[in-house]
Amino acid sequence: MNRVILIVLDSVGIGELPDAARYGDEGSNTVGNIVKQLGGINIPNLCSLGMGKIEGVDYLPVPPVIDGCYGRMAELSKGKDTTTGHWEIAGVQLMQQFPTYPQGFPPDVIDAFRQKIGTDILGNYPASGTEIIKELGAKHMETGYPIVYTSADSVFQIAAHEQIIPVDRLYEMCKIAREILQGPHGVGRVIARPFVGEPGNFVRTKNRRDFSLEPTGVTVLDMLKDAGYDVIAVGKIEDIFAGRGITYSVHTSNNMEGMDETIRLIKEENRGLIFTNLVDFDMIYGHRNDVKGYKEALEQVDGRIGEAMAAMKEDDLLIITADHGCDPTTKSTDHSREYVPVLLYGQRIKKDVNIGTRATFSDIAATISEIFNIGHSFNAQSFMNQILMDGNLQVEL
Repeated sequence: MNRVILIVLDSVGIGELPDAARYGDEGSNTVGNIVKQLGGINIPNLCSLGMGKIEGVDYLPVPPVIDGCYGRMAELSKGKDTTTGHWEIAGVQLMQQFPTYPQGFPPDVIDAFRQKIGTDILGNYPASGTEIIKELGAKHMETGYPIVYTSADSVFQIAAHEQIIPVDRLYEMCKIAREILQGPHGVGRVIARPFVGEPGNFVRTKNRRDFSLEPTGVTVLDMLKDAGYDVIAVGKIEDIFAGRGITYSVHTSNNMEGMDETIRLIKEENRGLIFTNLVDFDMIYGHRNDVKGYKEALEQVDGRIGEAMAAMKEDDLLIITADHGCDPTTKSTDHSREYVPVLLYGQRIKKDVNIGTRATFSDIAATISEIFNIGHSFNAQSFMNQILMDGNLQVEL
């Protein structure tokens, strides 16, 4: 096994975790509630890998032949945000949740930010990104002050019109905020949220950028890179890991572009890990409670997954999973604490094998570590021996 293709369907959860009520997410089931509300979904490739046979997923069809292995994973870390989920997939578990700011950021943070950027700010309260630019966009254009806001997640978001604060300057502001937001105020991400348009018709652009903390422990990305393997990041993966443990990255603006790049990279000669995040489910549909749009996006990506499977080489392993939920059918517009699917496919992978309920997302990191023989368990359990067909998936050194 020479290569792992790891695709994260951002926010595609499959049912509430046992502790969901602590997070206000009781009853959340991103995929299940979409199917229930709309009466079905057409995702034949995901179903062919056994998604409908995962425990608790009784709302999807089960084809007569299952071409992959399947299971679900619980999040061991405290939290339900993108950074926490991706770090755990890569082997870092957070026992203390990133700080959140339901009342807005405290004066010491905001005052330091104002002083460093040389201007006042607007906002400083939790809000939907699309709603806050409706509320404050015109005033922002009049004053030139950036809009600062947060959400239920550990984020410090800065919105600015591209003609008022150019994108490069917005990124500089985010870097300043990232320097301030350390230690007890170390939010998971500082996010640039540029937009364009006129009052009443503002639209966010593709120039979003995330500025994450560096992972607090060693990741499987770090170890693969140190061992001389390719670690290729597609989408916002580079941002989530603050550029660490990555040998090459390509930023994308939507799911289709993310799949285009992933398929292109599968067809190329590389050895190691291709790590892709597909963000549209979360950013465009989940947070905006767009149930129909979410369903259609899943159906579109399902077709592209079929293309990726067809492009794979004999020694490739495909892993499809998610990082949290974001149920668009609930009143909340925030992430939800859910199980996530784990689907596995490859020419050397068994068919129709249930790998069960995994105790941590880091079982993926442990499995990749065992495949590449890099010697780190990540406080998790590899499922390599459950899925291999011929007795040995390990890379030949």
